[in-house]
Amino acid sequence: MRCSIGGAIAFRKREVTTLKSICALTTTSVLCIFAAHGKADTLGTADTYAVLGATTVTNTGSSVLSGNVGVYSGTAITGFPPGEVINGTTYSGTAQALAAQIDAVAGFTSLNALPSTSNLTGQNLGNMVLTPGVYTYSSSAELSGGPLTLNFEDLNGATIVLQIGSTLTTANGSSVLVENLGTNDNVYYDVGSSATLGTSSVLLGDIIAEDSITLTTGADITCGSAIALTGAVTLDTNTITNCSVTGSDVSSVGDPIVTDPPPPTLTPEPGAFVLLSTGLLAGAGFFRRKFFA
Repeated sequence: MRCSIGGAIAFRKREVTTLKSICALTTTSVLCIFAAHGKADTLGTADTYAVLGATTVTNTGSSVLSGNVGVYSGTAITGFPPGEVINGTTYSGTAQALAAQIDAVAGFTSLNALPSTSNLTGQNLGNMVLTPGVYTYSSSAELSGGPLTLNFEDLNGATIVLQIGSTLTTANGSSVLVENLGTNDNVYYDVGSSATLGTSSVLLGDIIAEDSITLTTGADITCGSAIALTGAVTLDTNTITNCSVTGSDVSSVGDPIVTDPPPPTLTPEPGAFVLLSTGLLAGAGFFRRKFFA
């Protein structure tokens, strides 16, 4: 990686990879177990960013981004408002955004250099169960047809890395589930080109893509971030929550599983109370005559 006097980042494509952090999905809530210091070790100053783009960051609709938002070497961040940035600051073509990009590239490179423990090329991530290790896709990876389950086997400081050679695509409504969490567990997705998250899908952790990242309508990232190293981040009514900003134990960020709503509480109309009272009195009279006659 080289930086010119003007601060532009230059690097060869083979020097770049992707990152990810983790949240745990329990039966009732999403629990971030990501330790801020662990993420900082990998991402450096990029660890607090919900979104970090290279050319542009573009938003449509009422997206809510919890964490910093930045772009470098571009300067365009558009769509805020109606989008909202909370628990963070917006950096457009600044020294802070440059530093974050440099650190993101360094983390991307170190993850990409890890030796693979399993080659999953050609296999759908949907309905797959992954335990700690480094999983490689020589080309594209797809998540569809069912949730991806990440099982940390109750280990502390465990890591799951997905090294994806080209594109990462998640289908509409897809999700990631997490089981048997320890503490300081992490997930990293190394995306060699671009990532696209399908409508109303939910992904847990940090995505670092060499080129661009697109979140379609209603796609969310829980306890993580979207970082594009050479291209744009495009948003459309999304929620991205960076746990290193909101704290290492966050149970209020929402549940990516859609469950049936609780049954409504019925409030009787005033007339119904009269009918109910009449019925109860009549019933009481019936039992009194039956048992006390």
